[in-house]
Amino acid sequence: MHLARFPRIRLAHLPTPLEPLPRLSEALGVEIWIKRDDCTGLAGGGNKTRKLEFLLGDAFEQGADTLVTQGAVQSNHVRQTAAAAAAYGLACECILEQRTGSKAIDYTRNGNVLMDRLFGAGIRTVPGGSDMPAELEKTAAEVTARGGKPYIIPGGGSNPVGALGYVDCAREIVVQADELDMQVDRIITATGSAGTHAGLVAGLAVMGADIPVLGIGVRAPKAKQEENVWKLAHATAVLLGRPDAVTAEMVVADCDYVGEGYGLVDDAVIEALKLAARTDAIVLDPVYTGKAMKGLIALAKAGRFENETVVFLHTGGAQGLFGYESVLAAGL
Repeated sequence: MHLARFPRIRLAHLPTPLEPLPRLSEALGVEIWIKRDDCTGLAGGGNKTRKLEFLLGDAFEQGADTLVTQGAVQSNHVRQTAAAAAAYGLACECILEQRTGSKAIDYTRNGNVLMDRLFGAGIRTVPGGSDMPAELEKTAAEVTARGGKPYIIPGGGSNPVGALGYVDCAREIVVQADELDMQVDRIITATGSAGTHAGLVAGLAVMGADIPVLGIGVRAPKAKQEENVWKLAHATAVLLGRPDAVTAEMVVADCDYVGEGYGLVDDAVIEALKLAARTDAIVLDPVYTGKAMKGLIALAKAGRFENETVVFLHTGGAQGLFGYESVLAAGL
């Protein structure tokens, strides 16, 4: 697994810490560690920074001058893409989908949206349920028509090039665990656009690390989510020259904690945010890591992780909290 074969620019503060969560572990009766990818640095950090290192490397290889991407209104991916573009002197065009239907001012103007504007990204908003791949192509055509050279980045940066960032993270986790003489029994991550989950699965498989990854779903039903992750993990393994490394059995998603839908917050998510903050001062987000922690808490209380050492991957997103003040206020 020689990632230097792939074009890459450096954006992230790596390696990110791998730390114990002693008070949360005591509260749940499970040994829990946290991989701090909220500390990757770019625009406040988050998991997309790792993906963008390889995506921008590919963009420069192709001579692009404009990044074109999409996400929900409070997209962490769009924030980090806009920041990466600003850092490297690229233009950035972003399409924001009104996926939750919220018209609240904090949701539509604060949090990640405020940061998108701060970084100078062009922003276009479309209704929920829009054909987002078609919207990307439309914007890219507009960039081309005015003389630019667009580079399309899918939602979440989730394609085989972007997933290389989490192949690298898988390697990083194994190296850190070995240095600590710690056996990792399971990695837990939020799983949405699939790139983080798929990259971890592919990276661990290619290394032969034999560490299972449990994705806690934030949007799609279980069968669809596992299909999406499997396809991308396999495509990533193909890119790495190991097409037979990943099997379907390696891809596991638990989508019982989505609640009413993507980006919609329930009481259990708020309780998860509070527990992480008030035990080990970990700030999670309401869309991804909050739901992943909601699932971890429920499964731990059900005895799912008995005698295991679990690594929770913090994918960042705390900036989105400021877009949810009106939703979170009563629960806090």
